[in-house]
This record gives sequence, structure tokens and C-alpha cells, in this order.
Amino acid sequence: MKTAVPGTEIQISIIVPLYNEEAVVPHLIERITAVLNERSENIEVVFVDDGSSDNTAAHLFSVCLSDARFQYVSFSRNFGHQLALTAGLNYARGTEAVFIIDADMQDPPELLGEFYKKYTEGFDVVYGVRNSRKESQVKKLFYFTFYRILNSISRLHFPVDSGDYCLISRKVVDIINQFPEENRFLRGIRTWVGFRQVGIAYERSARIAGKSKYSYRRLVQLAMNGVYNFSEFPIRFISLLGLLSVLLSIGYLIATLINRFIYHTVPAGFTALLFTIILFSGVQLLSLGIIGEYVLRIFVQVKSRPFFVINKKIFDKQVTDGK
Repeated sequence: MKTAVPGTEIQISIIVPLYNEEAVVPHLIERITAVLNERSENIEVVFVDDGSSDNTAAHLFSVCLSDARFQYVSFSRNFGHQLALTAGLNYARGTEAVFIIDADMQDPPELLGEFYKKYTEGFDVVYGVRNSRKESQVKKLFYFTFYRILNSISRLHFPVDSGDYCLISRKVVDIINQFPEENRFLRGIRTWVGFRQVGIAYERSARIAGKSKYSYRRLVQLAMNGVYNFSEFPIRFISLLGLLSVLLSIGYLIATLINRFIYHTVPAGFTALLFTIILFSGVQLLSLGIIGEYVLRIFVQVKSRPFFVINKKIFDKQVTDGK
């Protein structure tokens, strides 16, 4: 078996976030180890345990203490997938590139060679494009719709049908690590930084074991981060909605005056009044909700809390606590 060479510069880091994936870990280790043994580059794997409550940590401890190519970072609690990826980017030591995959093996680690080849051709960001995905029809529709809506309301062009599965150069990693925003949408940040980017099409498999940790609530939250962080449309939508409300009010006033002075009839007051109250109350509440989302993000950001809290680390078989 190929082993890490002490003191040798690490060329590529593979980041793998995990949360309650004890059923997946044995398969994950087997497939990643096969990839490491086939490659000639010096590669490390950085597991980021996002506060798992099952036996994920025990499995990872064992492999990281026995093989110096595997590193381990654990959170003090569950901080979320995007912050686990953020931690991985902060701790990755690869001098050439960082390869991001999910633990469920839906994004195959075996494609590292194809992604890295594009990097050697001069691309700083190589992302996976899903030809198909083994998920529910509801989730497929959600993803399909989200990316196309986001592209229609954002100044940026986001690759459709792509996720966090990617290989990014050291230069881009260093830039992303400087971003201070807490409500992170990493695939959006990846697009925002620019540089040469290219997609690689692949078939997204079903999960090897266990259940997806991305609930519909978390998917909606991630989508909202994408919209509010990379589009000005929500705040401008309020102005458009306000203008439309004013035009409707003027139109209704004109219709009322015409009925009163030309046809000498007055519309029934209660129905008209009830409609007007409901309409403008809804507009005001919607507007406050949109403004509230921006205020909430400002509130979270100005507190300047750390993105995550580290519980333990294992690097090069050395166990440490805290930072």
C-alpha cells in the first residue's frame, strides 16, 4: 500500500464533510484509498466531522491514526454543510489544488484524475455537471428550477445542475478563505471569484447508505443564501411591488370616480374595502419579510462570531484539541 512521504509537499487536498455517516464511512475509505494508491501525486484527505452524534468519529479516528494521508477535523456541534466545507478549505494544505466531494459517494472520487487534468490545462475551477441524479422527483424539480431562477435574477451566470463537487486551484482557495460572510453559498462564491472555469459532466449515483442530511428546510435555506447573497432582485422587487400597488390604487380610484359622477353608482363599500386592506397588508408584510432577511444577515455578520468551533484535530497522526 502506498503511504505518505514525511516532509514531502502535499499537492492535492481532498475535502470530505460528514454528518452522521457511520454506515457510509467504510465504503468511503475503501474507494478513496483506491484513488490515493493509483495517483502519483502526494495527496491528503481532510475529513470534516460536522458534529456527528453516531460512530462516525470513531471510524474516522481509527483510519486517521493508522494512515498519515488521512486528516481529521471535528466541530463542537453541528454547524452545517457549508461551514464544514469552509473549515476544510481553511485546513487544506494542498499546494496545487483542492478536490471537494460529499461523503455519500454520489460524487465519485474516482473522477479526480479527470478534474486534475483540466487543472493542468490551465483551469482554476473545475466543477461537476450532473447529467442525471438518483433522487426524488420533488428534489430534481427543486434543483432544476432554482438554478434557472437564480440565473434569471442575478448578474452572475451560475453553472446549472452543478453543486459543491469541484476541484479548485490553490490560488482560488486562498481567495475564498478571505471571504468574511457567514451565510455562505460556496458554489456562488466559487462563481463570483472568476478565473478560468470549466464543467465536467458525470452521472450522479444514489447514496451508498443512510439518508440525506439535507432536509427540505435546509435546501430552502441554502437557496435563500444563494438568492440574497448574489442577487439584488429581492430588494428591487419591493419597489416594483410598491409601484404596482400604487397603480392599482389609482386605477381603482379612477373607476370609482367614473361610476360616481358618470353612471351615478357607487360600488359596495365593504367588499372593496376588505379587498384593499388584504392587498396592502399582504404587500407590507411581504416587503417587511424581504427587508428582514437582509437585516438578519447584517445582524449575524456584525456579531463577528467565528464560523465554527473546533473540537479535535488529527494531522499526520497527531491528535490535538481546539484550534
